[in-house]
Amino acid sequence: MDRKRIRTTLVPAVTAALALASGAVALTTVSPAQALENGVARTPPMGWNSWNTFGCNINESLIRQMADAIVNSGLRDLGYQYVVVDDCWFNPNRDSSGNIQGDPSRFPSGMKALGDYLHNKGLKFGIYQVPVDKTCAQYFNSYPGATGSQGHEAQDARQFAAWGVDYLKYDWCSPNGTINDQVATFAKMRDALKATGRPIVYSINPNSIHSKTGPQRNWGDVANMWRTTEDITNKWDTGQTNGYPMGIQNIVNVTVPLASYAGPGHFNDPDMMEIGRGGMNDTEMRSHFALWAMMASPLIAGNDIRSMDSATQTILKNKNLIAINQDSLGLQATQVSNDGTRRVLAKKLANGDVAVALFNQGGSTTTVSTTTSAIGKSGGTVTLTDAWTNATSTTSGTISASVPAHGTVVYRVSSPGSSPSASPSASPSASPSASPSASPSASPSASPSASPSTSPVPGGCSATIKTINSWGGGFQSEVTVQAGSSAVNGWTVKWTWPGGQTISSLWNGRQSSSGSSVTVTNESYNGSIAAGASTTFGFTANGSAATPTATCTSP
Repeated sequence: MDRKRIRTTLVPAVTAALALASGAVALTTVSPAQALENGVARTPPMGWNSWNTFGCNINESLIRQMADAIVNSGLRDLGYQYVVVDDCWFNPNRDSSGNIQGDPSRFPSGMKALGDYLHNKGLKFGIYQVPVDKTCAQYFNSYPGATGSQGHEAQDARQFAAWGVDYLKYDWCSPNGTINDQVATFAKMRDALKATGRPIVYSINPNSIHSKTGPQRNWGDVANMWRTTEDITNKWDTGQTNGYPMGIQNIVNVTVPLASYAGPGHFNDPDMMEIGRGGMNDTEMRSHFALWAMMASPLIAGNDIRSMDSATQTILKNKNLIAINQDSLGLQATQVSNDGTRRVLAKKLANGDVAVALFNQGGSTTTVSTTTSAIGKSGGTVTLTDAWTNATSTTSGTISASVPAHGTVVYRVSSPGSSPSASPSASPSASPSASPSASPSASPSASPSASPSTSPVPGGCSATIKTINSWGGGFQSEVTVQAGSSAVNGWTVKWTWPGGQTISSLWNGRQSSSGSSVTVTNESYNGSIAAGASTTFGFTANGSAATPTATCTSP
């Protein structure tokens, strides 16, 4: 039984806690503390979730098939790395010690084995749980038991870490709880995850059922990503402001005004994508993806990856939009203008470019326009690159396009001499595949180390290693590979560990080790770097944090 279908009959309509007038949102006075810094989700997470297509009808075979399809389709190499097993994966009963367990009939090999399978595929393991007594499926009596994390937060966090979980979706499935109750309760699992010492992306939904608090505060002190609205459905417009179910346009109306909340490690989450699930035409699905990319939203697919048609693949694999979404600044697009039909969004990018979305919310084709000065690129001629067609044009003033009903045109606006970012620039969050046997005594703490000073090599490349997080027995680092005065087509980075350190997980590169010597080569998608531009890869390692001097060579 689908909780989304039964929610319309079991849950009464609720007046939305929003006021959407002139593009503004009425916010409560609850203010965030310092942003959560757990070293993960420096760019919006990308991946796939089981719920939209399969609901409770999941099992080990299905998840493995989906993982295989993500790899074989090329989605993994574009950044789609988190495979999130949603509701209904668990045994309805905890064991005699109170431990949560996988359902032995659905996941006979166990949850750790599933995590190992995903890690061996170069993917990350995501799982679902709730902070109350019952999951959403249990609340709506479509799955037996009451196995939520309430009263078991630390125990469940340790179990997830032992299974090798890299991403936790934590869903408020209760009609009760004030916003302050939710903050305190969600913070319990935040702290429990931190205490495990394992880097785990923390995704929360404070919008389930009656408790639609997502847009009312900046949740960046509590989680890496947080839902902004009620559940999405595969329709363009349902007429809702923040009630179930939400169409694409309805979600955009709520999420656009929340741009100031987003940044590296903390993102607004407008819900899993509905691309490839019917209910919308191709223009609407393209807008869906383009707007999620512009809003720095997590790009979590919800379709059946095994049977994607060509239109769905073209949308989900758009490297230009993925690069905009995964830009290292982590900024959400801000609204430039909106007359109720024609909406313009602009997103500043790390290399100085600006991405501009011309969005037609009306029912017929219209021209949507802005100017270079309105987006902060005045003072000369700029180049416009169409994110869908790669066609280029120039302008020194007006930026406009004829946009079909419900369509979105996206331009990357570049000034002369700007260096393009590597595309795609997806940098999945850290997630070591080795599972800890026990919770480390020390909690992870952000402890950046100075990066070695390395000058670009004319005609070649350089590499610098920076520690961005450390904990008892391990650390996380980011490596920046920069081209010199000439573009490079392929790179190899090498270094030697000073004290017996070993890499446990690495992303955006291919690693080989021999003793203390480490060699990392580029992936297929990030080997080409323009002159003066850079790309990054990252890793987690066992041992004490170190920043050895790295060398870089190119063919």
